[in-house]
Formats: sequence, C-alpha cells, structure tokens
Amino acid sequence: MLIAGVDEVGRGPLAGPVVAAVAVFRKGYFNPDIRDSKQLSAQRREELIEVIKADAKQWAIVAVGHRRIETLNIREASSLAMSLAVSRVKADLILVDGNVPISSTICQRTVVRGDALHVEISAASILAKVFRDALMVVLDKKYPGYEFSQHAGYATEVHRKAIAALGPCPVHRRTFQGVKEYGAISFQGSSGIVAQAA
Repeated sequence: MLIAGVDEVGRGPLAGPVVAAVAVFRKGYFNPDIRDSKQLSAQRREELIEVIKADAKQWAIVAVGHRRIETLNIREASSLAMSLAVSRVKADLILVDGNVPISSTICQRTVVRGDALHVEISAASILAKVFRDALMVVLDKKYPGYEFSQHAGYATEVHRKAIAALGPCPVHRRTFQGVKEYGAISFQGSSGIVAQAA
C-alpha cells in the first residue's frame, strides 16, 4: 500500500508563491529524522532532502504564483497547489495536513497537525519548505533591497520597512495587508505554476 502525505508552505508571506509538496512511501516506512520542517534547522532540512527523494516511491512539488493567489485567495491557491501536487503521483491513500480536504480522486484523510504526526506529511513539508526557501533566494537576487533570502517574504519588520521605503515589487501579493496600502505597482509576467516531480 502506498501512502502519500501532502503539505504546503507560504500561506502567510507578503511575497512569492505558495508551495505544496507530496511524498509517497510504502505503508510502514519510518525515519525518526524526518519530522515537521518547522522543527528542523535549514541545514538539517537540506540534508534530509536527498534522503526523502531517495526513499520516497514518488514525490512532487508545485508552486502557485502570487498573481494566482490574488485571483483565487490564499486558501484556494493553497488547496490548488496541493491538488496539483497530488495529481502528479499515484497512491492508495493521501494524508492531507490540516482539516480541509483537497480535490483528488484518491482516497484521502485530513490530519490536523499532520506534519508532526505522519512521516509522509513531514517529508512533504520539508520538500516544500526547501523548495520555497531556495526560490526566495533567487527572488532576492532579482529584487534586491527586500531581503527575501532572510525572511522568505514573511511580514518581518525588515520586510515591512523595505516595502514602505521601496514600494512593492512585482512578486508582492497586492491584495495582502502590508502591501495593498502602498498602491498599484507595474509588473510583468503571469502567475504561473511551477512543478517538479520524480
């Protein structure tokens, strides 16, 4: 029996995408090192990525962009990211972090605080977190001055001061409090959906 865990990161930031990941393991898989990504250092998450990719039968990562978040709202965009990630794998059961089911033809079970309870969801949370953090480092280089690599787009004091001083940049979520009060910005490109899978 194949069990998939799905989780997302990036609901709260003022900039960048929401990222979902899914990891599929055979029933009974256990690794005590794989746990909730929030309990691990950045270095430890990086070390575990290769373990997860090697041990998982399948995995996938999907990023839903800031413009799509504005169109749908963050809750719907998060659900879309998880559904798209799950659509890229095959499993007998999906364990969904949280209490809201996602759109999928695969049997699923929601699990509140699932990232702390199931290795499958913990692995997904690590995949999503590492991917999103790396993407925010790239965006930091593209849009200097906001320190995205330091806070990953979350509403830290440093980030809020940068928005106040520089105004929003093209990857800021224009409908979010902390961005929308600074008015319209010019931007290029579309929302996009980015995916990786194996």
